[in-house]
Amino acid sequence: MPQFDVTIAGELNLDLILYGLPAELPEERELLAERMMLTLGSSSAIVAHNLAALGCRVGFVSRIGDDPLGQIAVDRLAAGAVDVSKVRRVEGESKTGLTVILQRQQRRNILTYPGTIFDLTPADLDFGYLADSGHFHLSSYYLQRGLTPHVGEILGKLKAAELTISLDTNDDPENTWAAGLLEVLRYVDVFLPNARELKLIAGTDDFEKAVARVAKLVPVLVVKMGEEGALAQRGGERITSPAVKVQFMDPVGAGDSFDAGFLSRYVRGADLQTCLEWGNRAGAWSTTQPGGTEAFRDRDATAGFMGSAIE
Repeated sequence: MPQFDVTIAGELNLDLILYGLPAELPEERELLAERMMLTLGSSSAIVAHNLAALGCRVGFVSRIGDDPLGQIAVDRLAAGAVDVSKVRRVEGESKTGLTVILQRQQRRNILTYPGTIFDLTPADLDFGYLADSGHFHLSSYYLQRGLTPHVGEILGKLKAAELTISLDTNDDPENTWAAGLLEVLRYVDVFLPNARELKLIAGTDDFEKAVARVAKLVPVLVVKMGEEGALAQRGGERITSPAVKVQFMDPVGAGDSFDAGFLSRYVRGADLQTCLEWGNRAGAWSTTQPGGTEAFRDRDATAGFMGSAIE
């Protein structure tokens, strides 16, 4: 039996979320937030943390700076039962990344200092460790600039080791939606964009055309649609699942939490309908507390909300 259910290689940093800021941000003014939260951030780490909270054995490879923020991030991930033995702490000019989120009621600004996110390269990856798993997941395709040119090679090696593979690109800061993504998708079993990302990747504003184009490239396309729920397209078969209504706090990490919920069932061989339902429930659960992982830190409450014992 492999050591892990899922392995992940990716970014590890914190999110600083500020709430209650004014709608406009005039220059040279000291503007006051009503409250704040410093929490585990980064798409890769959120998926890893929440997969572990949902009962999966998770191994994580990353790179952090030799600074207090890096220590807080890795400690938080370890406290969530993720194996962090392959997280490298590296001295140097680059510090651990940090994302500052200015959260308003209906919109937000997202500001990221990438730091060591850009520095993770194939030299940091232990392929024996990554392959000691049934499944590999990659998030933040465009943000991980040290890995992006090599992702096809990385996924090809893991596919040869008989892992299943999932990918969530997240946003492209350069807004090109290129960088060899369509070539990389030939190694991917489950592709997990949201509706906006899907249309940008497909090069069309027509949602159905985007689904049709991208679904031809992967065995399973899963599209996150926010309040409209989610759909999975597998060849000519389409499965949908409605969103779960909750008392909403913020949307930070909801898509990554969906990935965790979906994959927690996928790696156990569940049918697509069940995977979608768990994805929607996990995404909704994350929005009930600040940030992407705070709700999942209470294992009993998480199990109660998900409606199933977590093994």
